[in-house]
Amino acid sequence: MKRIAPLAIALILMIPAAALAQSRSRTTRRGTTSSKTTKPAATDTVTAAVKTEGATRVATQIKNLTTFLYLLGGVAKDIEAIDASAKTGQASPTNDRNKAQLKQSFEDFRVGLDQLEIYFRSTPELQPYYVKLVGSASGAAGAEELAGQGHFRDAGRSLISVVGRLADVLVSMR
Repeated sequence: MKRIAPLAIALILMIPAAALAQSRSRTTRRGTTSSKTTKPAATDTVTAAVKTEGATRVATQIKNLTTFLYLLGGVAKDIEAIDASAKTGQASPTNDRNKAQLKQSFEDFRVGLDQLEIYFRSTPELQPYYVKLVGSASGAAGAEELAGQGHFRDAGRSLISVVGRLADVLVSMR
């Protein structure tokens, strides 16, 4: 037993030394010429800058839409309550104004998403991501149509799918 303890301590001290002594073998390449042409660093920088700009625009739309959707829940509930009281004879002129503002907001989102799709389609560096983005504006147009009919909650649900599509685009741009 007395001999095993020093042997165990010696082995424990030697194992890390052996691991540190190992190194990977290095191979050297002989001077071979490559038939591939390398892109200049400036092109990579421009591509990265355009990609960052596109991702920033998508992120801005996501932020705006999610803020709007958060606020829409309470506003839509209030509009429905006022509409219910208007059926009993208590009409509210501010409710019509609120509905018009909401409809305008849905239209603004559709226009913004149209512009985003055009930007991605017309920018060569962003065209690979356009495939995932396409349909966002039509989703917003569907939401705008629902809002025009007074179905604000359904319009909000439609915009949630648009946010999901935008998030997918953002993930693919990583």
